[in-house]
Amino acid sequence: MTTDINGFAGRLKRRENGGMISAWIGTPDPLFVNHLAQEDFDTVVLDMQHGMWDMASAANGIAHVRLAGKPAIARIPVGDFASASRLLDAGASAIIAPMINSADDARALVKATKYPPLGERSWGPSLALNHFGISAEDYLQSANSLTVTIAMVETRMALDAIDEILAVDGIDGIFVGPSDLSIALSNGARLAPESAAIDQALSTVLARCRAHGKVICAFGGDGDRAGQYLKLGLDLVIAGAETAQLRAGARTAIQTARKIASS
Repeated sequence: MTTDINGFAGRLKRRENGGMISAWIGTPDPLFVNHLAQEDFDTVVLDMQHGMWDMASAANGIAHVRLAGKPAIARIPVGDFASASRLLDAGASAIIAPMINSADDARALVKATKYPPLGERSWGPSLALNHFGISAEDYLQSANSLTVTIAMVETRMALDAIDEILAVDGIDGIFVGPSDLSIALSNGARLAPESAAIDQALSTVLARCRAHGKVICAFGGDGDRAGQYLKLGLDLVIAGAETAQLRAGARTAIQTARKIASS
């Protein structure tokens, strides 16, 4: 499915087609990106926090997503706001930043991802100009609305500060990280991203995002969980990581072959 790359922010906020489904890739191979970008995902996230992407491979990955006619999203490592600016320069349409726990964290993120008057992003979007296909002047005037800045909420502190984070001008939305949030809510006792506590937290964050007029996204471990999130009203969801999808596909093929051979 080919989408309007430059209209990504608007389509996300309008929740077109009942919300977006994104691929999630930590394997630092642009050719891997090329394969998944051809599937019916609305966008592709390159995970630089727990994935193995470096800046050069991520720039190539973004190019492959763009080649498929889709917007690219990058999740940066914790606190690596300098990389956020560089990834936008490379043509990313959105940045997801983990562990945003306060309004101060949110303002620091905005400083790196938005041009004045919202932030202090430095000028140098050479690849972005190519990917967006607009002039330098047009990019300067529209970049703050063309690109999306998303803060991850995955701690008790972030939940407590959700309204203050959402109130920061330049924060376009929230991404809930259910795994880390489940660890935080259980004081380190368990990993339970599909627990009732996470469902309750999601409902709270959803209500606050709607009150502030901002988008909400979350990581779903598989298609079932992603579908539940969309039904709840989330704007963008992940239907599992590429490694889980790859191994699940391999297991299904092996099991089917063994079953047929033994029948």
